[in-house]
Order: sequence, then C-alpha cells, then structure tokens
Amino acid sequence: MRWRGGYLLDLSLAVSGVVLNVLVATSSLGGPSAPPWVVVLLALLGGLPLALLRRWPGAAALCLIVLLAVYDQIEASTVDAVQILLPVAVGVLARLREWRWTVPVAVLAAFATGLNLADPGLAFTRGAWFYTVGIVAVPVLIGRYLRGTALRRPDEDHAPLLDLLMAGGGLALAVLGSWPNWSSGALPAWAVGLMVVLSGLALGVVRRLPGAVLLLESVLVIVSDQYVGEVGTTLQILLFVALGVFATRARWAWVLAGYLLTCAASVITVVDDSTEITAWRAIALIVMVAAPVAIGRYIRGRQAAARQAAELAAARNRADRLAERERIARDVHDIVAHHVGAMVLRASAALYAGADGPAEEALTDIRATGHRVLEDLRGLLDVLRDPGKDDIPSADPEDVVRDAVARMTAAGLQVELDIAPEAEGAPLVVRASAARIVQEGLTNVLKHAGPGTEARVKVGITGHELAVEIRNGPGAAASRELPSTGQGINGMRERAGALGGRLTAGPAEDGGWRLAAALPVRTGTARSRE
Repeated sequence: MRWRGGYLLDLSLAVSGVVLNVLVATSSLGGPSAPPWVVVLLALLGGLPLALLRRWPGAAALCLIVLLAVYDQIEASTVDAVQILLPVAVGVLARLREWRWTVPVAVLAAFATGLNLADPGLAFTRGAWFYTVGIVAVPVLIGRYLRGTALRRPDEDHAPLLDLLMAGGGLALAVLGSWPNWSSGALPAWAVGLMVVLSGLALGVVRRLPGAVLLLESVLVIVSDQYVGEVGTTLQILLFVALGVFATRARWAWVLAGYLLTCAASVITVVDDSTEITAWRAIALIVMVAAPVAIGRYIRGRQAAARQAAELAAARNRADRLAERERIARDVHDIVAHHVGAMVLRASAALYAGADGPAEEALTDIRATGHRVLEDLRGLLDVLRDPGKDDIPSADPEDVVRDAVARMTAAGLQVELDIAPEAEGAPLVVRASAARIVQEGLTNVLKHAGPGTEARVKVGITGHELAVEIRNGPGAAASRELPSTGQGINGMRERAGALGGRLTAGPAEDGGWRLAAALPVRTGTARSRE
C-alpha cells in the first residue's frame, strides 16, 4: 500500500517531468546536432527532481533553480520545460511548508526566471519584470490558499473560493505564458487574447463541469495551434489540468475517452510538417498525457480513502457513545433500583407487620408505585442498550396521544378518544410504543380515508396486555394522493414485535379499516389496581 499510495505518485511525477523535457527538447546543447544521449541526459536531470516534490519540495525547487540557470547558460532547449516545472515546485512548497521556507526559494526562482528571460544586449522591459514576478507569485498564492483551506476544512467540494482560485490561476498561466505571441499568428491580437482568457477562466468550473471544460480546452488548443502555434503550446498545459480533474470525477470508460481526446489534441499541437515521427516520440507523448490521468486517479483514490476513514471514525464515535450510554444507563439503574427496591421492601414489611387504615393505603400505594418505577427503569435500560431504539420518550405518552388526536382533528378527521384509566399503569416504554402506534395509525387514516372520516381510538388493559385499537369508517370524501413510504404498518408491526406483542390490520365489517395492537404488560401493577 505504501508503494501504491506514495512512491507510485513520486514515480509518476518524475516520469511526467522527464517526458515533458523530452518533448520540449527538439534540440539541445548547441543545436540539432547534439547527440541523442545528451538530450536524454538533460531531460532526465530536468524531470527527476519532481520525485522529491511531495516529501522535500524545497530541495526539488532548488534543483530546478540550479538547472534553469545552467540550462540557460548552455542554451539547452530543455530550459523551457524546466521553466514550466519551477513554478509548480514553488507552488507545492508554499502548500506544504511555512513562509520562512517559501519566501527565500520564491525569490531565487524569480531571479532564475529573470536570468532566463534576459538576453545579452537587450533591455529588461517592464513586461519581462511582470512575467518574472507573476510566474512565481501566482503559484505561491495558490499554494498558500490550499494550505489554509486544508487546515480549516478538508472537504473542498463546496468551496467557491477554490473555483475562483482555479480560474485566476488558469488565467494567469495562460496570459503570462502566451501574451508575447498574441500578434504572431493569423488571428488579430484581440481574438487570440479572448481565446486565451476563455481557456484560463474555464478552469473555474472544471470541478463542476469537467467533461465540458475538457472538450472546450481541446478545441481551443487545436484552434490556437492552427492559427497561433506558440499559444497552443501554453494552452496545452491547461488541457492537461482539465484532464487530471476529469480523471478524479469520471468513470474509467469516460476517462479513456478523455485520454484519447487529449492525445489527439496533443498530436496536432506537437506534430507539424517538419516533425519526424518516431516510436520514442510516440511513447513519450502517450506517457505525458497519461501522467495527469494517473495523478487524477490517485487523488480520486485518496479522496475515497478519506471519505471511508471519516465514515469509519464516525462509526467508531457512535459505538463509543453507545457504550458510554449503556454504562450510564446501567449505573443509573443500579443506583435508583437499589434505593427504590429498598423502599418497596420496607413498605412490604410494614404491610406484613399489620399496618392498617390510612397507613396501609399509603404503604400499598408506595409499593405499587415502586414496582412501576422499577419496571420503567428496566424498560428505559433496554432502550438505552439497543441502538435501534432511538425514540426514548421525553413526554408523557398520554399527552402524545392527545396531541396526535388534536392535530388529526385540526386536519379534518372526526376522532373519538377513549383511554382507560388503568392504561396509565402500564410500563412507560409500553405506553410510549402505544402512543407511536396511535400517531402512525391516525396518519394512515388521514392519508387513505381523507378528511371528514370518523375514527375511534381506544387504549386499555386487556388481561396482561395493553390493547390499542384504531377503527375508522368508510372515507367521507375522495382521499388525496398524499405521499407515503408504504412502510407504516410494517413499522408498527416491528415496533409491537420488539416488545413481544402483535399487531393486525385489515378491512372492517362496515367498509372501513381496523388496526389493533396488543403489547405485553410485564408488571403486576395493572392487576394490583384492578
């Protein structure tokens, strides 16, 4: 996993840097007569520092600064590739390291860039100064922004500032890399500038519309190459960025289609009438276009791993909360049950000793109330132990039933409620489940029978069970098509079954509907009150 997750990306970065140097190096070290091994050596030296980019970005940037200065002095054409890679390294350095490391390296990079632009005997123009500072400052700002965003919020899917930054970075790269050549082609300068600006700004929506942006960048690269060839080379970098983002979002079939499209656009840009097509150049082009795909798929895998880790952390957090919840419930049960149990035993002992009159009535009530409290404690403990029971009653169940009846009455039902006094002797968890069944049952009556329907709700004790019955007559009006999950009766049946009870539902003899539930009462409280 470490090889696949770390070193493979380092290798991909190094290979992409080498391939970029090879493609740019149409001649090297004194002109076209330079031996091929010299071209390969310079390309290797220019691309291999990218292998250090993730772990030692400062060292990678310094290597590229030295190579840029040396290549400029020996007039190697691979200097253009190194000049492209240097701002990338400075941006990564700004993303991964503090200002105290970024600023000195950025100053050295700007100095090396100025040295590359300066020609003997020619004045260093204001445009050259602008390019020298801008090509280093823009990636530094982007890197610092990404560093701050990563520290504040790992999830960048809904970060408008990132889209704005992508647009600004793309625009700066496109303009800074192509503006000297706007007047060198068949198109007017304003048309070329418009095309360049459009290509850069398109990166602002590449995360949301990666396929459309990839197609647009491909068209702009082809058009610019046909009319202003030098501009097409710069826009091809934006095309690679769009392909990399596309690879993070699309499936493999679409990624392959995008890869082939980018290969075709790159061939049109790189190959001209005087270019000799060799197997080496074909392989280099294929590998270069594959580099953004490999990086994009790696980022996609890292994002998926991050989401999975977040989900796993959330699951562990829930498990920890449930364990703590059960521990607290058990402690509360043990403490309260101990004191209530002692109270019940003393009341029973006093009754056994022969208490009579008002004292007997009071002691009997204390004993019955203590039994009920103990049963309610056991029921609440079961709820707290069971992660599937998330509806711990926070209000009196009878109040919940009355509130449901009031709301259904306001919605148009004619509801008659009958709650037997002895029903209040049932355990709290049983009464809470009965209240939820009444709520769902009345909601079903309103859904299927419609307003104006007469309904009767009856709750009482039958034997050792709490009986709930909801009966309604035929619909008084045409029922509206209200949304329904189709799981109402199944959910109520599961709720009753969880308590060891049963639930039945079906047509009534008068053409209406009858729903009945029987929930076991696990105490003798109800019997003692009869």
